Amino acid sequence: MAQGIDYGNLMHRAMRGLIQQVLTRVANDGLPGAHHFFITFDTTHPGVGMADWLRARYPAEMTIVLQHWFENLSVDDEGFAVTLNFGNQPEPLRIPFDALRTFVDPSVEFGLRFETHEAADDEDENEDDPPASPSRGAEVVSLDKFRK
Repeated sequence: MAQGIDYGNLMHRAMRGLIQQVLTRVANDGLPGAHHFFITFDTTHPGVGMADWLRARYPAEMTIVLQHWFENLSVDDEGFAVTLNFGNQPEPLRIPFDALRTFVDPSVEFGLRFETHEAADDEDENEDDPPASPSRGAEVVSLDKFRK
């Protein structure tokens, strides 16, 4: 095992799977109880689908809320699609899991933050040097900024 164990990528895949399971359950059964989600994603990530006017308004990242009004939530292995209401204008969004930066459910004080992934080419160049920290991982985030 010359490369070692890449815990950062293993954690990322596990957390991505957790979010996929949660969103699949919500797509099938709706949001239970007081659960709701703040989801922040990179709007420049390949595969993000959104209206041009939204992309112009949120050129780097966007936070959406799945709570009172959303429809057409569908989930697959790569990401999810959902229609949200922006000023009484329904807009479909397509968000790959790899574009996620944070996923928070303040009703139960649960949150994840995904670190940015460095290009594989950069890692190949430094093959002999072990990384100082995982290149991609997930960690619990503070929910204080989401509290009312």
